[in-house]
Amino acid sequence: PEPGRCAHFVLRKRRFCRMIPAPGRRFCGEHGHEEEQNDRKRIPCPLDPKHTVYEDQLQKHLKKCNSREKPKPVYFVQDINAGLKDVAEIPKKQVPLSSLSIEELQNLITRLKKASNGLELHLKEQILSHKALQEALSDPKNGESAFKHLKQQASILGNMERLHLLGPGRCFVEFGAGRGKLSHWVDIALENVESVQFLLVERATTRFKVDGKHKRRDSTFERLQVDIQHLCLNKVPILEKKKLPVVGIGKHLCGAATDLALRCLVESYTTCCDGKNEEPAPKRCRAAQTEVAPHESAGNESTTEDHKPVAGIVIALCCHHKCDWTHYVGREFFKSVGLGPVEFHYFQRMSSWATCGMQETTGKASTSEDSEDQTHDTEEHEHTHSRTASGSDTLQGILSVEERKELGCLCKRLIDHGRIEYLQQQGYKAALQYYTEAAVSLENVLLTAVPNPSVIPEPTI
Repeated sequence: PEPGRCAHFVLRKRRFCRMIPAPGRRFCGEHGHEEEQNDRKRIPCPLDPKHTVYEDQLQKHLKKCNSREKPKPVYFVQDINAGLKDVAEIPKKQVPLSSLSIEELQNLITRLKKASNGLELHLKEQILSHKALQEALSDPKNGESAFKHLKQQASILGNMERLHLLGPGRCFVEFGAGRGKLSHWVDIALENVESVQFLLVERATTRFKVDGKHKRRDSTFERLQVDIQHLCLNKVPILEKKKLPVVGIGKHLCGAATDLALRCLVESYTTCCDGKNEEPAPKRCRAAQTEVAPHESAGNESTTEDHKPVAGIVIALCCHHKCDWTHYVGREFFKSVGLGPVEFHYFQRMSSWATCGMQETTGKASTSEDSEDQTHDTEEHEHTHSRTASGSDTLQGILSVEERKELGCLCKRLIDHGRIEYLQQQGYKAALQYYTEAAVSLENVLLTAVPNPSVIPEPTI
């Protein structure tokens, strides 16, 4: 062990523990049971068995343990954005994709192609940039990875500017914020704009946050540590007080988180929330639709007390293999083309073929198809070399690498089209576009939505 460090060897990490023991001790408090200390016994913490505690200090520890249940914030409403409430619709046992026979797989592919027939599969390119990032993009100190992320952020800001979403008197809600880099650049782009609020939604604690870099008086950064599934924006104090139009943004918002964010914005935020888990209204009210035209200047106050507008949505999509039928907003679209939760399960698995680096995994069967890490991934969710549901022996001899990639892309577009139809039914003009090159990111599709201008009345003269 290093001088002054714990003498316990951590087998899992193949190194000594780096904690500092008390003076005169060889081991830290966590591993103190390895040396005699008056026969005091250490037991696993009942709140989190990953750490231990002295048995005679258990009650004291439970009062300050970081794993204890903390008071819920006022904007926490259980499952308000969860979606499906009828669990009977979810199949109890889902058969892995690798267990399908060749005939079953071919039938599934036929149904996929039939459901995709007539959909807009060739997306328009909207690869833009923004002057706020020009200096950073030209900085030679940035490595290749940083440069790729900057290009994506620049294009997202460019698309926001194209939709007239970068304006004063607005609240930008970044879902899956991570370190908050996207909000950071939006704030820089709005340098001379007044009354701007940022809400950074992230369920996990995050290190190296950039929030502290923002000292402007006219912009305020606030973190909401909550799962999007339980977030009621109506109850966030700053939005209750100022009633600001909201712009929902996200960079590589993972799987089901996109569906939760969409429902959070266009249902629970535009419907009065009284704390009960009520069924949200199927249509947005006319007042909410008419207040947030993309070309209109948004003020600090909405014209109605009951409905707060959503000015726009700009989300870079990601990780379709982590979507969930329970939360998916496009269930009605799937049913309209003769598909259901079983097909959705297979299509979301097959979607990983588009980005999983099939060249590396061909012939290597996935041993645990449903065991990928469901925790919050790294900020950018790159899946170039993912091995999820990709190397099934069933695929050998019937599908080439290019065919699998094409089918994976088809699954992504089908899932995304359900999201587009959902937004259109809620009164939005929604679209998908490529916002960066595939060489920069394989997850290069951006979903944008603004209130449909057809419902905006002509101004009176």
